[in-house]
Amino acid sequence: MGAIFQSLRNTVIAGFVLLLVILGLATALGGKGFAPGEFYWWLLVTRWLHIMFGVMWIGLLWYFNFVQMPSMPKIPDEQKPAVSKVIAPAALMWFRHAALWTVITGVTLASMNGYIGQALMLQAGSRAIGIGMWLALIMAFNVWFIIWPNQKKALGIVTVTPEEKTAAARMAMLASRFNTMSSIPMLFCMAAQSHGGF
Repeated sequence: MGAIFQSLRNTVIAGFVLLLVILGLATALGGKGFAPGEFYWWLLVTRWLHIMFGVMWIGLLWYFNFVQMPSMPKIPDEQKPAVSKVIAPAALMWFRHAALWTVITGVTLASMNGYIGQALMLQAGSRAIGIGMWLALIMAFNVWFIIWPNQKKALGIVTVTPEEKTAAARMAMLASRFNTMSSIPMLFCMAAQSHGGF
């Protein structure tokens, strides 16, 4: 068992194997199953992927805002490069790609369910999910076009003057805080839709 958890790759593979075991047990116990390739099977897989990518995206957003940023002033200067040169770039790679795939799977899911137009136009019956989608789209835009370009400067991935580095760090922080604020109503709207919306 310990060998599985020594490697992230093996841990993820074990997670998929566990999922298959659970699905097999559910089917054996008389649960409703979907044959691979059926529309509802693809719908389920798309929703599952959307949730997984979304959890990774918002989880990393909250990690940056609740853990990394508040902790940086407490870290001695000689230890800060461990975060800024190793941890932050890796976390930002997963962060921005999770945002991208959350949007891709969310748009795909809304299209498959036939409500993408109504949601984006904030029509009655799809207003809650529409507001959630718009907030998520704005947040994803911030990730790719404000946070990431400024973080590259702040972390020294792109060479800039000290003044530009300070300004970029502030801009990245403000955009990240905006996304943290927006994630609260966004998640509520996503959940509200399945409870009748508003």
